[in-house]
Amino acid sequence: MNTATKLSGFALGLAAMFTGAYGIGHVAGPAAPAAETRHETTDTDHGAAGHGDESAGDAHLPGGLLVSERGYTLQPVTAPAGEFAFRITGPDGAPVTRYDVAHDKRMHLIVARRDLSGFRHVHPELAADGTWRVASPLAGPGVWRAFADFTPTGGESLTLGVDVTVPGPLAARPLPAPATTATVDGYTVTLTGTPEPGRTSRLTLTVSRAGRPVTDLQPYLGAYGHLVALRQGDLAYLHVHPEGTPDDGRTPAGPAVTFAAEVPSAGAYRLYLDFRHGDTVHTAEFTVLAGDQPTPASTTASTPDAGHGTPGHGHS
Repeated sequence: MNTATKLSGFALGLAAMFTGAYGIGHVAGPAAPAAETRHETTDTDHGAAGHGDESAGDAHLPGGLLVSERGYTLQPVTAPAGEFAFRITGPDGAPVTRYDVAHDKRMHLIVARRDLSGFRHVHPELAADGTWRVASPLAGPGVWRAFADFTPTGGESLTLGVDVTVPGPLAARPLPAPATTATVDGYTVTLTGTPEPGRTSRLTLTVSRAGRPVTDLQPYLGAYGHLVALRQGDLAYLHVHPEGTPDDGRTPAGPAVTFAAEVPSAGAYRLYLDFRHGDTVHTAEFTVLAGDQPTPASTTASTPDAGHGTPGHGHS
């Protein structure tokens, strides 16, 4: 996994502005670093950090910080209320209509509210004209970051991002304290391991229910677990997958799922673990600190049940 190792910080700004409204929100320009460095990325197997955050260069960006990269651009389009729609245009300016399957899907759309209090992972449907459509995952007022994680056929994997504003009264929520345990839908997930900036770290998440280890996790997106990490502030996107695959004959179906992860800098990160059990996908959330950071006293966290809380935590 080749996630950025020499990235110290970003100056947040609006690099582009989109006009028009769609669904229940309107698009704001993407937060982009002041010193933008284009980079090449390659897709990797499970255990690598993401679809669009790898690079052979030293000074490059994690995924999701740019709305346009290597000629590909994320363009939200007008859609009926309650629907989210967008296109990816290619180097020739035309909508891309051919995508490779990566982790069982041709497009992964992840949205997170800027204060990291909301998270959704959904899979839109592609129309013949290159438009991706899905029931809006933007649950509640606020500024959301939408990440399109994909591999255009004949190209390399990318993660592009754009801010989307949902109007309405908003009370910002503080980032939950760092935790080693999260509960969701009656499951308890325990985290061991600590991310270290600039180096590969092993993070193991162990799933139990009613005090008993879960040993019959079901495959989800080609793995027994799916992990997204977002850095507080600029929402740099890291998409990691566990070691091993369900069909390799040696990877157990729980209770522990181990990930190889590399964070690009010190700071606070929010981890979102998707796992499937009982034919339902559940999302456990953690706050972790990388590098030297002041650590609050709390060591437990709870992910709300019944739909993963408000303004929304979930997947489809």
